[in-house]
Amino acid sequence: MRRLKFFIKKWSMLLLCMVLVVRPTQIVLATEEETAETIQDDTGLTLYAQAAVLMDADSGRILYAKNADSQMAMASTTKIMTLLVALENGNPEDMVTVSAYAASRPKVKLYMKEGEQYRLGDLYYALMLESYNDAAVAIAEHIGGSVEGFAKLMNEKAVELGCKNTYFITPNGLDATEEVVLENGETVEMAHSTTAAELAKILSFCVTDFEYKEEFLEITRTASYSFHNGDGSRSFTCSNKNSFLNMMDGALTGKTGFTNKAGYCYAGALERDGKTLVVALLACGWPNNKNYKWSDTKEMMQYGLDNFYYQSFEEVKLPGHAFDPIFVEGAKTDEIGEAAYTEVTLVEDEGQLEGILLKNGELIEAICYRDIALQAPVAAGQEVGYISYQLNGEEWRRISIEVAENVEKADFKWCFLKVLEVFVL
Repeated sequence: MRRLKFFIKKWSMLLLCMVLVVRPTQIVLATEEETAETIQDDTGLTLYAQAAVLMDADSGRILYAKNADSQMAMASTTKIMTLLVALENGNPEDMVTVSAYAASRPKVKLYMKEGEQYRLGDLYYALMLESYNDAAVAIAEHIGGSVEGFAKLMNEKAVELGCKNTYFITPNGLDATEEVVLENGETVEMAHSTTAAELAKILSFCVTDFEYKEEFLEITRTASYSFHNGDGSRSFTCSNKNSFLNMMDGALTGKTGFTNKAGYCYAGALERDGKTLVVALLACGWPNNKNYKWSDTKEMMQYGLDNFYYQSFEEVKLPGHAFDPIFVEGAKTDEIGEAAYTEVTLVEDEGQLEGILLKNGELIEAICYRDIALQAPVAAGQEVGYISYQLNGEEWRRISIEVAENVEKADFKWCFLKVLEVFVL
Protein backbone atom coordinates (compact mmCIF):
# COMPACT_ATOMS: atom_id res chain seq x y z
CA MET A 1 0.00 0.00 0.00
CA ARG A 2 2.84 2.36 0.92
CA ARG A 3 4.45 1.59 -2.46
CA LEU A 4 1.21 2.39 -4.30
CA LYS A 5 0.88 5.74 -2.51
CA PHE A 6 4.52 6.52 -3.44
CA PHE A 7 3.86 5.99 -7.18
CA ILE A 8 0.61 8.03 -7.07
CA LYS A 9 2.41 10.91 -5.37
CA LYS A 10 5.33 10.71 -7.82
CA TRP A 11 3.09 10.76 -10.94
CA SER A 12 0.92 13.57 -9.51
CA MET A 13 3.98 15.78 -9.05
CA LEU A 14 5.17 14.94 -12.57
CA LEU A 15 1.81 15.94 -14.08
CA LEU A 16 1.81 19.16 -12.05
CA CYS A 17 5.23 20.06 -13.43
CA MET A 18 4.04 19.42 -16.99
CA VAL A 19 1.08 21.77 -16.47
CA LEU A 20 3.39 24.50 -15.15
CA VAL A 21 6.01 24.09 -17.86
CA VAL A 22 3.85 23.51 -20.96
CA ARG A 23 2.19 26.80 -21.94
CA PRO A 24 -1.11 27.04 -23.83
CA THR A 25 -0.79 27.11 -27.62
CA GLN A 26 -0.79 30.65 -28.95
CA ILE A 27 -3.20 31.26 -31.85
CA VAL A 28 -1.88 33.81 -34.32
CA LEU A 29 -4.34 35.30 -36.80
CA ALA A 30 -2.79 36.04 -40.19
CA THR A 31 -2.98 39.54 -41.56
CA GLU A 32 -4.86 40.16 -44.81
CA GLU A 33 -1.61 40.20 -46.81
CA GLU A 34 -0.29 37.04 -45.17
CA THR A 35 -3.55 35.19 -45.80
CA ALA A 36 -3.45 36.00 -49.50
CA GLU A 37 0.18 35.01 -49.84
CA THR A 38 -0.03 31.73 -47.98
CA ILE A 39 -3.44 30.23 -48.76
CA GLN A 40 -3.47 28.44 -52.10
CA ASP A 41 -5.61 25.74 -53.62
CA ASP A 42 -4.83 23.26 -56.39
CA THR A 43 -5.21 26.03 -59.00
CA GLY A 44 -2.26 27.95 -57.58
CA LEU A 45 -4.38 31.10 -57.25
CA THR A 46 -3.79 33.32 -54.22
CA LEU A 47 -6.62 35.81 -53.80
CA TYR A 48 -7.44 38.61 -51.41
CA ALA A 49 -11.19 38.46 -52.04
CA GLN A 50 -13.29 36.61 -49.49
CA ALA A 51 -15.58 35.43 -52.31
CA ALA A 52 -14.61 35.07 -55.96
CA VAL A 53 -15.83 33.45 -59.18
CA LEU A 54 -14.37 33.05 -62.65
CA MET A 55 -17.12 32.26 -65.16
CA ASP A 56 -17.32 31.23 -68.81
CA ALA A 57 -19.82 33.92 -69.79
CA ASP A 58 -21.11 32.06 -72.86
CA SER A 59 -22.07 28.87 -71.03
CA GLY A 60 -22.38 30.13 -67.45
CA ARG A 61 -19.94 27.45 -66.32
CA ILE A 62 -17.97 28.38 -63.20
CA LEU A 63 -14.28 27.79 -63.91
CA TYR A 64 -13.03 28.80 -60.46
CA ALA A 65 -14.87 29.43 -57.20
CA LYS A 66 -14.04 30.64 -53.73
CA ASN A 67 -17.04 30.90 -51.39
CA ALA A 68 -19.09 31.31 -54.56
CA ASP A 69 -22.49 30.96 -52.85
CA SER A 70 -21.85 33.06 -49.74
CA GLN A 71 -24.44 35.86 -49.62
CA MET A 72 -22.63 39.16 -49.05
CA ALA A 73 -22.96 42.91 -49.55
CA MET A 74 -22.16 43.98 -53.13
CA ALA A 75 -21.76 47.78 -52.98
CA SER A 76 -21.89 49.60 -56.34
CA THR A 77 -21.58 46.47 -58.46
CA THR A 78 -25.35 46.75 -57.91
CA LYS A 79 -25.36 49.37 -60.65
CA ILE A 80 -24.83 46.65 -63.26
CA MET A 81 -28.40 45.53 -62.56
CA THR A 82 -29.55 49.16 -62.30
CA LEU A 83 -28.35 49.84 -65.84
CA LEU A 84 -29.71 46.51 -67.11
CA VAL A 85 -33.23 47.28 -65.82
CA ALA A 86 -33.02 50.90 -66.99
CA LEU A 87 -32.06 49.90 -70.54
CA GLU A 88 -34.93 47.41 -70.68
CA ASN A 89 -37.58 49.74 -69.28
CA GLY A 90 -36.49 53.33 -69.92
CA ASN A 91 -36.32 55.72 -72.86
CA PRO A 92 -32.87 57.40 -72.90
CA GLU A 93 -34.43 60.55 -74.39
CA ASP A 94 -36.75 61.06 -71.41
CA MET A 95 -36.15 64.05 -69.17
CA VAL A 96 -35.77 63.12 -65.50
CA THR A 97 -36.87 65.54 -62.78
CA VAL A 98 -34.70 65.28 -59.67
CA SER A 99 -36.50 64.69 -56.37
CA ALA A 100 -35.40 65.99 -52.99
CA TYR A 101 -34.63 62.41 -51.95
CA ALA A 102 -32.39 61.80 -54.99
CA ALA A 103 -30.55 65.09 -54.43
CA SER A 104 -29.91 64.19 -50.79
CA ARG A 105 -28.07 60.93 -51.50
CA PRO A 106 -24.55 60.67 -50.03
CA LYS A 107 -21.40 60.99 -52.08
CA VAL A 108 -20.04 59.80 -54.39
CA LYS A 109 -22.59 62.01 -56.19
CA LEU A 110 -23.22 64.36 -59.11
CA TYR A 111 -24.65 66.99 -56.72
CA MET A 112 -27.88 67.35 -58.65
CA LYS A 113 -30.39 69.82 -57.27
CA GLU A 114 -34.04 69.24 -56.49
CA GLY A 115 -36.23 70.20 -59.44
CA GLU A 116 -33.42 70.05 -62.02
CA GLN A 117 -33.96 67.99 -65.13
CA TYR A 118 -31.52 65.66 -66.87
CA ARG A 119 -31.67 63.48 -69.94
CA LEU A 120 -32.06 59.87 -68.79
CA GLY A 121 -29.40 58.61 -71.22
CA ASP A 122 -26.86 61.06 -69.77
CA LEU A 123 -27.51 59.76 -66.27
CA TYR A 124 -26.57 56.24 -67.42
CA TYR A 125 -23.00 57.48 -67.91
CA ALA A 126 -22.99 59.27 -64.54
CA LEU A 127 -24.18 56.00 -63.01
CA MET A 128 -21.56 53.70 -64.52
CA LEU A 129 -18.48 55.88 -65.09
CA GLU A 130 -18.41 57.79 -61.81
CA SER A 131 -20.83 55.59 -59.82
CA TYR A 132 -22.88 58.57 -58.68
CA ASN A 133 -25.43 57.58 -56.03
CA ASP A 134 -27.84 60.45 -56.69
CA ALA A 135 -27.95 59.55 -60.39
CA ALA A 136 -28.89 55.97 -59.48
CA VAL A 137 -31.85 57.13 -57.38
CA ALA A 138 -33.02 59.61 -60.02
CA ILE A 139 -32.99 56.82 -62.63
CA ALA A 140 -34.82 54.45 -60.28
CA GLU A 141 -37.55 56.93 -59.35
CA HIS A 142 -38.13 57.90 -62.99
CA ILE A 143 -38.46 54.31 -64.26
CA GLY A 144 -39.91 52.52 -61.22
CA GLY A 145 -42.01 55.37 -59.82
CA SER A 146 -40.05 55.01 -56.59
CA VAL A 147 -36.90 53.34 -55.30
CA GLU A 148 -39.09 50.51 -53.98
CA GLY A 149 -40.82 50.10 -57.34
CA PHE A 150 -37.49 49.98 -59.14
CA ALA A 151 -36.08 47.47 -56.63
CA LYS A 152 -39.05 45.24 -57.43
CA LEU A 153 -38.05 45.32 -61.11
CA MET A 154 -34.45 44.51 -60.15
CA ASN A 155 -35.49 41.52 -58.05
CA GLU A 156 -37.83 40.23 -60.75
CA LYS A 157 -34.98 40.38 -63.26
CA ALA A 158 -32.66 38.59 -60.85
CA VAL A 159 -35.16 35.74 -60.51
CA GLU A 160 -35.58 35.64 -64.30
CA LEU A 161 -31.81 35.18 -64.63
CA GLY A 162 -31.86 32.28 -62.17
CA CYS A 163 -30.55 34.11 -59.09
CA LYS A 164 -31.77 32.57 -55.84
CA ASN A 165 -29.54 34.33 -53.30
CA THR A 166 -29.62 37.91 -54.56
CA TYR A 167 -31.80 40.65 -53.10
CA PHE A 168 -31.89 44.30 -54.16
CA ILE A 169 -33.12 47.14 -51.95
CA THR A 170 -31.24 50.14 -53.35
CA PRO A 171 -30.33 51.07 -56.96
CA ASN A 172 -26.92 52.42 -55.91
CA GLY A 173 -25.64 49.59 -53.72
CA LEU A 174 -25.55 51.43 -50.42
CA ASP A 175 -25.90 48.96 -47.56
CA ALA A 176 -29.51 48.44 -46.52
CA THR A 177 -31.86 45.97 -44.83
CA GLU A 178 -35.62 45.66 -44.79
CA GLU A 179 -38.27 43.39 -43.34
CA VAL A 180 -40.06 41.14 -45.81
CA VAL A 181 -43.25 39.18 -45.17
CA LEU A 182 -43.09 35.69 -46.70
CA GLU A 183 -46.04 33.81 -48.21
CA ASN A 184 -46.46 31.82 -45.00
CA GLY A 185 -46.79 35.04 -43.01
CA GLU A 186 -43.33 34.86 -41.49
CA THR A 187 -41.36 38.12 -41.32
CA VAL A 188 -37.66 38.02 -42.12
CA GLU A 189 -34.99 40.69 -42.39
CA MET A 190 -33.41 40.83 -45.84
CA ALA A 191 -30.12 42.54 -46.66
CA HIS A 192 -29.06 44.13 -49.92
CA SER A 193 -26.79 41.31 -51.07
CA THR A 194 -25.71 38.80 -53.68
CA THR A 195 -23.18 36.01 -54.18
CA ALA A 196 -20.05 35.97 -56.32
CA ALA A 197 -21.64 33.29 -58.52
CA GLU A 198 -24.83 35.27 -59.10
CA LEU A 199 -23.05 38.58 -59.63
CA ALA A 200 -20.97 36.84 -62.32
CA LYS A 201 -24.18 35.42 -63.82
CA ILE A 202 -25.76 38.90 -64.04
CA LEU A 203 -22.73 40.44 -65.78
CA SER A 204 -22.40 37.40 -68.07
CA PHE A 205 -25.95 37.99 -69.27
CA CYS A 206 -25.16 41.65 -69.95
CA VAL A 207 -22.23 40.81 -72.25
CA THR A 208 -23.73 37.80 -74.06
CA ASP A 209 -27.53 37.46 -74.33
CA PHE A 210 -28.77 40.92 -73.35
CA GLU A 211 -31.00 42.60 -75.94
CA TYR A 212 -29.23 45.88 -75.19
CA LYS A 213 -25.74 44.39 -74.98
CA GLU A 214 -24.20 46.93 -77.37
CA GLU A 215 -25.68 49.89 -75.48
CA PHE A 216 -24.48 48.40 -72.18
CA LEU A 217 -20.94 47.98 -73.51
CA GLU A 218 -20.85 51.40 -75.15
CA ILE A 219 -21.77 53.10 -71.87
CA THR A 220 -19.48 51.09 -69.61
CA ARG A 221 -16.45 51.26 -71.95
CA THR A 222 -16.59 55.02 -72.56
CA ALA A 223 -13.47 56.71 -71.17
CA SER A 224 -15.01 60.17 -70.69
CA TYR A 225 -18.46 61.64 -71.21
CA SER A 226 -19.72 65.24 -71.02
CA PHE A 227 -23.28 66.50 -70.68
CA HIS A 228 -25.35 69.30 -69.15
CA ASN A 229 -28.58 69.64 -67.23
CA GLY A 230 -31.88 70.34 -68.92
CA ASP A 231 -31.63 74.12 -69.18
CA GLY A 232 -27.90 74.08 -69.94
CA SER A 233 -26.98 76.05 -66.84
CA ARG A 234 -24.62 73.37 -65.53
CA SER A 235 -22.22 71.06 -67.35
CA PHE A 236 -20.47 67.90 -66.22
CA THR A 237 -17.72 65.53 -67.33
CA CYS A 238 -17.55 61.94 -66.13
CA SER A 239 -14.37 59.83 -66.27
CA ASN A 240 -14.45 56.04 -66.21
CA LYS A 241 -13.16 54.64 -62.91
CA ASN A 242 -12.85 51.08 -64.22
CA SER A 243 -9.05 50.85 -64.43
CA PHE A 244 -9.21 47.23 -65.59
CA LEU A 245 -10.15 48.44 -69.08
CA ASN A 246 -6.50 49.49 -69.53
CA MET A 247 -4.88 46.55 -67.72
CA MET A 248 -5.37 43.59 -70.06
CA ASP A 249 -5.87 43.12 -73.79
CA GLY A 250 -9.49 42.29 -74.44
CA ALA A 251 -10.85 43.94 -71.29
CA LEU A 252 -14.53 44.37 -72.08
CA THR A 253 -16.44 46.02 -69.24
CA GLY A 254 -16.82 46.11 -65.48
CA LYS A 255 -18.02 47.92 -62.37
CA THR A 256 -16.29 48.74 -59.11
CA GLY A 257 -17.88 49.13 -55.69
CA PHE A 258 -17.14 49.95 -52.06
CA THR A 259 -18.98 50.34 -48.78
CA ASN A 260 -17.74 49.89 -45.25
CA LYS A 261 -19.70 46.65 -44.99
CA ALA A 262 -18.95 45.26 -48.45
CA GLY A 263 -15.32 46.24 -48.75
CA TYR A 264 -13.94 46.63 -52.26
CA CYS A 265 -15.96 44.70 -54.86
CA TYR A 266 -15.60 44.27 -58.59
CA ALA A 267 -17.23 42.51 -61.53
CA GLY A 268 -15.49 42.61 -64.90
CA ALA A 269 -15.42 40.88 -68.28
CA LEU A 270 -12.70 40.08 -70.81
CA GLU A 271 -12.95 38.75 -74.36
CA ARG A 272 -9.91 37.15 -75.95
CA ASP A 273 -8.94 34.06 -77.97
CA GLY A 274 -12.57 33.09 -78.50
CA LYS A 275 -13.27 33.15 -74.76
CA THR A 276 -15.49 35.52 -72.80
CA LEU A 277 -14.50 35.46 -69.15
CA VAL A 278 -16.24 37.15 -66.22
CA VAL A 279 -14.75 37.73 -62.77
CA ALA A 280 -16.80 38.64 -59.68
CA LEU A 281 -15.13 39.62 -56.42
CA LEU A 282 -16.73 40.43 -53.06
CA ALA A 283 -15.00 41.74 -49.93
CA CYS A 284 -11.69 42.17 -51.73
CA GLY A 285 -9.91 44.20 -49.06
CA TRP A 286 -10.67 47.42 -47.19
CA PRO A 287 -8.83 50.76 -47.11
CA ASN A 288 -6.01 51.20 -47.83
CA ASN A 289 -6.03 48.17 -50.13
CA LYS A 290 -8.18 49.34 -53.05
CA ASN A 291 -5.81 47.77 -55.60
CA TYR A 292 -6.37 44.20 -54.35
CA LYS A 293 -9.34 43.89 -56.70
CA TRP A 294 -7.15 44.60 -59.72
CA SER A 295 -4.51 42.00 -58.82
CA ASP A 296 -7.19 39.39 -58.11
CA THR A 297 -8.99 40.16 -61.37
CA LYS A 298 -5.85 39.93 -63.50
CA GLU A 299 -4.73 36.72 -61.81
CA MET A 300 -8.08 35.03 -62.35
CA MET A 301 -8.45 36.24 -65.94
CA GLN A 302 -4.97 34.98 -66.79
CA TYR A 303 -5.78 31.65 -65.16
CA GLY A 304 -8.82 31.35 -67.42
CA LEU A 305 -6.85 32.24 -70.53
CA ASP A 306 -4.01 29.83 -69.76
CA ASN A 307 -5.90 26.78 -68.54
CA PHE A 308 -9.10 26.47 -70.56
CA TYR A 309 -9.89 25.82 -74.22
CA TYR A 310 -13.10 25.96 -76.25
CA GLN A 311 -14.81 22.66 -77.07
CA SER A 312 -17.68 22.59 -79.57
CA PHE A 313 -20.43 20.07 -78.87
CA GLU A 314 -20.58 19.26 -82.60
CA GLU A 315 -17.08 17.79 -82.33
CA VAL A 316 -18.11 15.31 -79.64
CA LYS A 317 -18.53 11.78 -80.98
CA LEU A 318 -22.07 10.43 -80.64
CA PRO A 319 -22.78 6.85 -79.53
CA GLY A 320 -23.45 4.69 -82.60
CA HIS A 321 -26.62 3.08 -81.28
CA ALA A 322 -28.30 6.47 -81.12
CA PHE A 323 -29.14 6.10 -84.83
CA ASP A 324 -30.27 2.45 -84.73
CA PRO A 325 -33.86 1.79 -85.90
CA ILE A 326 -36.34 0.98 -83.13
CA PHE A 327 -38.50 -2.17 -83.07
CA VAL A 328 -42.23 -1.46 -83.28
CA GLU A 329 -44.52 -4.12 -81.88
CA GLY A 330 -47.92 -4.70 -83.50
CA ALA A 331 -47.12 -2.73 -86.66
CA LYS A 332 -48.26 -3.27 -90.22
CA THR A 333 -45.59 -4.99 -92.35
CA ASP A 334 -45.35 -6.42 -95.84
CA GLU A 335 -45.91 -9.92 -94.48
CA ILE A 336 -47.51 -11.38 -91.37
CA GLY A 337 -44.91 -12.16 -88.73
CA GLU A 338 -42.34 -9.80 -90.16
CA ALA A 339 -40.55 -7.56 -87.64
CA ALA A 340 -41.24 -3.82 -87.98
CA TYR A 341 -38.71 -1.10 -87.32
CA THR A 342 -38.80 2.68 -87.60
CA GLU A 343 -35.95 5.00 -88.44
CA VAL A 344 -35.07 7.82 -86.05
CA THR A 345 -33.73 11.33 -86.48
CA LEU A 346 -31.96 13.82 -84.23
CA VAL A 347 -33.70 17.15 -83.64
CA GLU A 348 -32.01 20.14 -81.96
CA ASP A 349 -33.84 23.06 -80.37
CA GLU A 350 -32.80 26.53 -81.50
CA GLY A 351 -30.63 28.56 -79.15
CA GLN A 352 -28.83 25.56 -77.69
CA LEU A 353 -25.39 26.10 -76.23
CA GLU A 354 -22.81 25.52 -78.98
CA GLY A 355 -19.72 24.90 -76.87
CA ILE A 356 -18.07 25.21 -73.50
CA LEU A 357 -14.67 26.00 -72.00
CA LEU A 358 -12.83 22.92 -70.75
CA LYS A 359 -9.72 22.47 -68.67
CA ASN A 360 -6.99 20.16 -69.94
CA GLY A 361 -7.96 16.60 -69.13
CA GLU A 362 -11.71 17.25 -69.00
CA LEU A 363 -13.97 15.36 -71.37
CA ILE A 364 -17.54 15.87 -72.58
CA GLU A 365 -19.56 12.64 -72.76
CA ALA A 366 -22.48 12.18 -75.16
CA ILE A 367 -24.81 9.71 -73.44
CA CYS A 368 -27.79 8.22 -75.26
CA TYR A 369 -31.10 7.55 -73.52
CA ARG A 370 -33.74 5.97 -75.80
CA ASP A 371 -36.58 3.48 -75.98
CA ILE A 372 -35.74 -0.12 -76.86
CA ALA A 373 -39.13 -0.83 -78.44
CA LEU A 374 -42.36 0.97 -79.28
CA GLN A 375 -46.00 -0.06 -79.52
CA ALA A 376 -47.82 0.75 -82.77
CA PRO A 377 -49.19 3.14 -83.87
CA VAL A 378 -46.23 5.52 -83.93
CA ALA A 379 -46.31 9.09 -85.31
CA ALA A 380 -43.48 10.88 -87.05
CA GLY A 381 -41.92 13.38 -84.66
CA GLN A 382 -42.72 11.32 -81.57
CA GLU A 383 -39.84 11.66 -79.06
CA VAL A 384 -38.27 8.33 -78.17
CA GLY A 385 -35.19 9.50 -76.31
CA TYR A 386 -32.42 12.06 -76.21
CA ILE A 387 -28.66 12.52 -76.25
CA SER A 388 -27.26 14.25 -73.19
CA TYR A 389 -23.93 16.08 -73.39
CA GLN A 390 -22.45 15.85 -69.91
CA LEU A 391 -19.38 17.19 -68.14
CA ASN A 392 -18.56 15.69 -64.76
CA GLY A 393 -22.12 14.37 -64.56
CA GLU A 394 -23.77 17.73 -65.30
CA GLU A 395 -25.83 18.12 -68.48
CA TRP A 396 -25.00 21.10 -70.71
CA ARG A 397 -26.84 20.28 -73.93
CA ARG A 398 -29.60 17.91 -75.05
CA ILE A 399 -30.70 16.66 -78.48
CA SER A 400 -34.03 14.89 -78.97
CA ILE A 401 -34.30 11.52 -80.74
CA GLU A 402 -37.55 11.37 -82.70
CA VAL A 403 -39.38 8.91 -84.92
CA ALA A 404 -38.74 9.72 -88.58
CA GLU A 405 -41.94 8.20 -90.09
CA ASN A 406 -45.47 7.10 -89.29
CA VAL A 407 -45.97 3.45 -88.41
CA GLU A 408 -49.54 2.11 -88.51
CA LYS A 409 -51.01 -0.46 -86.16
CA ALA A 410 -51.90 -3.90 -87.48
CA ASP A 411 -55.70 -4.18 -87.03
CA PHE A 412 -58.21 -6.98 -87.81
CA LYS A 413 -58.88 -5.73 -91.35
CA TRP A 414 -55.15 -5.75 -92.17
CA CYS A 415 -54.75 -9.26 -90.77
CA PHE A 416 -57.77 -10.54 -92.75
CA LEU A 417 -56.44 -9.12 -96.01
CA LYS A 418 -52.99 -10.58 -95.40
CA VAL A 419 -54.49 -14.05 -94.76
CA LEU A 420 -56.61 -13.70 -97.87
CA GLU A 421 -53.50 -12.89 -99.92
CA VAL A 422 -51.92 -16.16 -98.80
CA PHE A 423 -54.88 -18.27 -99.95
CA VAL A 424 -55.35 -16.38 -103.17
CA LEU A 425 -51.72 -16.81 -104.06
